[in-house]
Amino acid sequence: MYAYPHKTAYRPLEPRPALREVWAGEPLDNLFLYLHIPFCEMRCGFCNLFTRTGAPEDLVAAYLDALERQARAVRDALDGPRFVTAAIGGGTPTYLSAGELTRMFDLTERIMGADLRAVPLSVETSPATATADRLAVLAERGTTRISIGVQSFIDAEARAAVRPQKRAEVEAALGRIRETGFEALNIDLIYGIDGQTEESWRYSLDAALEWKPEEIYLYPLYVRPLTGLGRRARDWDDHRLGLYRHGRDHLLAAGYEQVSMRMFRLPGTGGATEYCCQSDGMVGLGCGARSYTSGLHYSYEYAVGAGQVRAIIDDYVRLAPEEFAVANVGFRLDSGERRRRHLIQSLLQAEGLDPAAYRERFGTGVTDDFGEELERLAERGWLEPPAAGSGVAEGNGRGRSGHGAGAVRLRLTPEGLAHSDAIGPALFSGRARELMAAYETR
Repeated sequence: MYAYPHKTAYRPLEPRPALREVWAGEPLDNLFLYLHIPFCEMRCGFCNLFTRTGAPEDLVAAYLDALERQARAVRDALDGPRFVTAAIGGGTPTYLSAGELTRMFDLTERIMGADLRAVPLSVETSPATATADRLAVLAERGTTRISIGVQSFIDAEARAAVRPQKRAEVEAALGRIRETGFEALNIDLIYGIDGQTEESWRYSLDAALEWKPEEIYLYPLYVRPLTGLGRRARDWDDHRLGLYRHGRDHLLAAGYEQVSMRMFRLPGTGGATEYCCQSDGMVGLGCGARSYTSGLHYSYEYAVGAGQVRAIIDDYVRLAPEEFAVANVGFRLDSGERRRRHLIQSLLQAEGLDPAAYRERFGTGVTDDFGEELERLAERGWLEPPAAGSGVAEGNGRGRSGHGAGAVRLRLTPEGLAHSDAIGPALFSGRARELMAAYETR
């Protein structure tokens, strides 16, 4: 669960609406800017991201040309946007050379008018591409958070996940990141790798903790269609859940706080942002990026298979400027879908959902709208029971964010957070589930 609805619920929009119409009347003062770079040096066995490997230099140049055309079209459709946070993901953005990264930053700031040095900016990297010259560009252009996919500090486990890397390479990359001096380092680790034990999992956790990262993400290994591991699927659920609990408890004991099922953070290190994922919009640039408005989520075609991804990227780099001025595929959100998205995006965070903010936004109580779903979670022991006399059903907390004395939130229990990836889809609407079920995997 990363977002609702999933991209497999998107469908071609007919007629394709003009971006100027899509964004008309939308609040533009707290936007998220996301850039997607769909290139990697290798395709990991667990990966179902929209990315391709081995992109030649001329394709990267053509992609940046297309990104510039898209940025111009998108900026023309927005009336005075204000970006309060930004991220560059992929793929692996640092697949680009230092010079290509400089061009990417230049076109983004010049055309979109985003001051990336003044807002939180996160960039993803990998051990092989976190070179000193690339990191220097990221630091000079205002990057505050670096996220590196390590997955395992044990070479044999990395090979089992079809990510052939050496620990020495990982340690060298982490050293360069720390030497460059970014505000926050995030290390991604994966549990459930074939052959991984509780002892080997703890070894990787401790190896990560030696670097005192501000954030650690723990990802379960999922066997997904059309990925390398998907061709040798097996049932790891019980084993993975045990490893998750061990990793969670180990990080909590080390002083980290749990932000979501996946995210653990050192207290006091989270960068403040005005962006609210439940209600604020996102502007995505790149062929795999999504954009969010209150009534429409849109992107380009989605695929996982290498051949299909290459074809979509090849089409993207040939698009004429006017083709970037419309939304192509997407999902329209009525009032019920907006309520459902707010519930899912809030409940899957450790801080939970603020009923007062929900009522303020929608004019109804969350238990009025989703009482049956919440009751089922409570019956399983996955939802904390409200305190007696709390008035959760009436939503009488305080303020937009529920801060202040007496604020009451709906929160998952620790075991509920452990089952986030079951709870999220269970809360999908029937319409979203039907669209996802009918999607042809490619």
